[in-house]
Amino acid sequence: MFIYSMRASTIKMVGVICVALTVLITLIAFVPTYAIPNQPAADADAEVKYSYDKVKTPSDAANFLAQFGWEVEGTPIEEKTVTIPGEFDKVFAAYNELQKAQGLNLTKYRGKDVTRYTFAIKNYEGYEGTVWANVLVHRGKVIGGDVCSADVSGFVHGFEKK
Repeated sequence: MFIYSMRASTIKMVGVICVALTVLITLIAFVPTYAIPNQPAADADAEVKYSYDKVKTPSDAANFLAQFGWEVEGTPIEEKTVTIPGEFDKVFAAYNELQKAQGLNLTKYRGKDVTRYTFAIKNYEGYEGTVWANVLVHRGKVIGGDVCSADVSGFVHGFEKK
């Protein structure tokens, strides 16, 4: 077994640390950054943050929708207490997939009573019929919702504009 020890002077050790830091800073400055596939570019518009908290009244829900660019009447068409089912059928499981796509999940709210605010959207482009926005709120926090047409063969999507 060999044991090798080396004694370095303080000046040599400080010199080695300074050279190592210089090399590290140079590498950080000149290494290119690469875009991650399937993610938006990191520009000012991609850094939009939405607030899902502090929604206690219908006007708060209308202001929540305004974050996404939707114009609605100040009062909802309907304000109703609904219960999230304890067991999800196919339809509700598909609806929860829509919620997951927009960063929400109704699974942990199974069996809970939530408030659903339904608003008529006034500025939906490219569709002539009635368009509604549903906002599901539990204890002051938006937990789900959608934008949909009133037509049976219409559409349904998340809060963000298409």
